[in-house]
Amino acid sequence: MEQFKFHVGLNVSDIDQTTSFYKRLFGQEPVKVESGYSKFELDNPGLVISFIESKNPSPSFGHMGIRVNTQEELAEKKNELEDLMKIELEEKNTSCCFAVQDKFWVKDPDGYEWEVYHFLKDDDKMGGRQSISEENKELVGCC
Repeated sequence: MEQFKFHVGLNVSDIDQTTSFYKRLFGQEPVKVESGYSKFELDNPGLVISFIESKNPSPSFGHMGIRVNTQEELAEKKNELEDLMKIELEEKNTSCCFAVQDKFWVKDPDGYEWEVYHFLKDDDKMGGRQSISEENKELVGCC
């Protein structure tokens, strides 16, 4: 039986910058590139994500994440990415969305936030995270 894959389509301001960012984040080439469009298909996690160049992209929906299976995978992904892009925020043993996690955050060229995290254990509180904007340091929702 074929595994289902989650699909996300995002409007972006510059398809070339976006494609370059996601090639580094996902560690692979897109499966399709057209004028104003690119698409990646990932097996792990099962995801199809496409990008459409737009005059008014809006990253106000929240964030996306990649859950890794071990602390070693988290460290490996962070080491791989920190030479290529800015790690916006790193959190250790943080309570967020009723779970305790280690994680770090990156932003794509349009400001879409990605958390790369390792789940440690369930928690009994919602928790939060520090805002990753320089001007706003309060706790914000993480889910």
